[in-house]
Amino acid sequence: MKTDQNIALPGSENSKLTEEELIEQTFQELLNDYLGTKHRKKVDLITKAFNFANQAHKGIKRQSGEPYIMHPLEVAKIVCNEIGLGSTSICSALLHDVVEDTDYTIEDIENLFGPKIAQIVDGLTKISGGIFGDKASAQAENFKKLLLTMSSDIRVILIKIADRLHNMRTLGSLAPNKQYKIAGETLYIYAPLANRLGLNKIKTELENLSFKYEHPEEYQEIQDKLDATAAAREEVFNNFTAPIRTQLDKMGVKYRILARIKSVYSIWNKMQTKHVPFEEIYDLLAVRIIFEPRYPDEELNDCFDIYVSVSRIYKPHPDRLRDWVSHPKANGYQALHVTLMSTNGQWIEVQIRSERMNEVAEQGFAAHWKYKEGGGSEDEGELEKWLSTIKEILDDPQPDAMDFLDTIKLNLFASEIFVFTPKGEIKTMPQNSTALDFAFSLHTDIGRHCIGAKVNHKLVPLSHKLQSGDQVEILTSKSQRVQPQWEVFATTARARAKIAAILRKERKTHLKQGEKIYSEFLKKEEIDPDTVHIDKLVKLHNFKNREELLVGIGNKTITLGEVDKNELKERQGTNWKKYLTFSFGGGNKDTKPKEEEKEAAAQEKINTKKILKLTEDSLQKRYTMADCCHPIPGDDVLGYLDEKDRVIIHKRQCPVAVKLKSSFGNRIIATSWDTHKSLSFPVYISVKGIDSIGLLNEITQVISRQLNVNIRKLSMESVDGIFEGNIQLSVHDVEDVKQVCNNLLKIKNVKSVTRVEK
Repeated sequence: MKTDQNIALPGSENSKLTEEELIEQTFQELLNDYLGTKHRKKVDLITKAFNFANQAHKGIKRQSGEPYIMHPLEVAKIVCNEIGLGSTSICSALLHDVVEDTDYTIEDIENLFGPKIAQIVDGLTKISGGIFGDKASAQAENFKKLLLTMSSDIRVILIKIADRLHNMRTLGSLAPNKQYKIAGETLYIYAPLANRLGLNKIKTELENLSFKYEHPEEYQEIQDKLDATAAAREEVFNNFTAPIRTQLDKMGVKYRILARIKSVYSIWNKMQTKHVPFEEIYDLLAVRIIFEPRYPDEELNDCFDIYVSVSRIYKPHPDRLRDWVSHPKANGYQALHVTLMSTNGQWIEVQIRSERMNEVAEQGFAAHWKYKEGGGSEDEGELEKWLSTIKEILDDPQPDAMDFLDTIKLNLFASEIFVFTPKGEIKTMPQNSTALDFAFSLHTDIGRHCIGAKVNHKLVPLSHKLQSGDQVEILTSKSQRVQPQWEVFATTARARAKIAAILRKERKTHLKQGEKIYSEFLKKEEIDPDTVHIDKLVKLHNFKNREELLVGIGNKTITLGEVDKNELKERQGTNWKKYLTFSFGGGNKDTKPKEEEKEAAAQEKINTKKILKLTEDSLQKRYTMADCCHPIPGDDVLGYLDEKDRVIIHKRQCPVAVKLKSSFGNRIIATSWDTHKSLSFPVYISVKGIDSIGLLNEITQVISRQLNVNIRKLSMESVDGIFEGNIQLSVHDVEDVKQVCNNLLKIKNVKSVTRVEK
């Protein structure tokens, strides 16, 4: 490494530092940040960890060209400043890549820094070898290891989130396919994790950065519109808060009022789910009142006093009071949310929270949980419950990587409802929980034997969705067994994991029984135990594969009899000859058509590191458009190289693609369109508006005659003067769709036109 190399510091135009000066300056910034916290001042330990890591990574560069040690330093700064952790976590952050990227071992770390830091570093070190098997994704395996360590020390996942945040901040130096993989993984796993641990600020930044790299044009478009409307929003904010400030001053409250602007990703997400343009997003602005309690034990009362005061100034929305003060969210979030009608006729949400609540909302209560002076907190129970659920899932993991990630994800995204047991005990459940979920939350045995429930003293089925405030009594029967359809009824990670585990165990039993019954049947009928025979029965009974057939035999879904005997004996001679030929290596080896061989050879040469050009020829012969999202030229897309070496083209925001990026990132290919309006693709658009005579004719005229676009399907429905139409068009690219939508919006009485998925 050249120690005299000059590097320009971020934000400074003229000053240049050598690499060593830059490293030393960044470390001093970290120490100064740490000394400004309330933690015990273990400067010597942090300095020792930095010196060790700096020496271990000496001479190694990141993709961006900067010294590698800058990454652990920046992660340590995030851990200290943005999450609020202490010396153990800062040291672990500094050391987190040493074992993975150098010759040092976990034993070396333990000898130098003790078992606790070694355990955390081990949890952060990527694994080799499979948990899910050979076909599994390395991402899912590493994520599982991370969660295993996290369940004994929450700091592991907090440091990993800091690591991911710095990687996202510096993602521009990587190749596009790596950017899509990391951005997709971040949006699918790490942003929900940050949210679940109360790291709201970090969650928002992770979402925005992921969106920025996956959809750069749309990101910039929304950002430009936010910038263009900023002055108008500021005026609304000042006018709205002026009387509130006057009232709070009269009350003698020490406070500050902030404007909270909806994030770019949240705006885009709402535009997609609600099928509305930017101009119809009305909750861009929210107001946050952050106050100092007049007395330590009056925090809750002060929240409601402020709520009463602002409700006298502006009319509150009757259905939009959210009391997260009396009942905190499972991630520790506390605040009072009220939506008020401003003088300009706009609903504005006001969030009322104390300084303590605000700190928890920004940094997450996990940081305050066990590792700050003073021990645990009243929120400890909720975090413990969540961690115990994670442990249960890890104790009996899904065999498939995608299922495993889905199961964990169920637990990350859920909002909470509050339900009561027959004795009046309050239970926190994820939103959309069913009676079946509630049964499994009480005990696995109650879940596996439940036959129904009484909700508010009325009998309901297991699939019944619970509401906040419901009183729930579970009815059980010893003769009841877990049914396969229960996996559809269950919505919580715990219930799904338990049901899947029970069904897998029963399936193994049925498989063994099926093998035994099948073997005895062949022996009795004097039929050879030949794989060709079992394949005939699979086809005869319409099963997917041999295992499904044997399970069906084992659980008595089918009974082997005369029909099966006739099927096997009738064709035994022919099959025997085929089997003999195969066994002795006979048959023509060159049976594969030459074209197929050429195509297979071509597909093998696909380089996932290079950008794939989607040409007219390749789309017709080699690549497949995904049925789940129907991408067309102009969409932000990526390629997925499946197990048969076929390239499937997905939209980047397609839910299936999001999972693939998280679970099989090494198979993701960056792609670009090169079709030049030569091919046609199907798209669906939704048209809504006020019904009038001749409107359908106007719509078809614009599409077919003015724009020369082919209509493949059309359905219209009018209810009480409002019409809604769904039209399938054949277009060349996204520009065609935009042109159709813009021209249709010019028709009088057409109020919205959006592209939708079918």
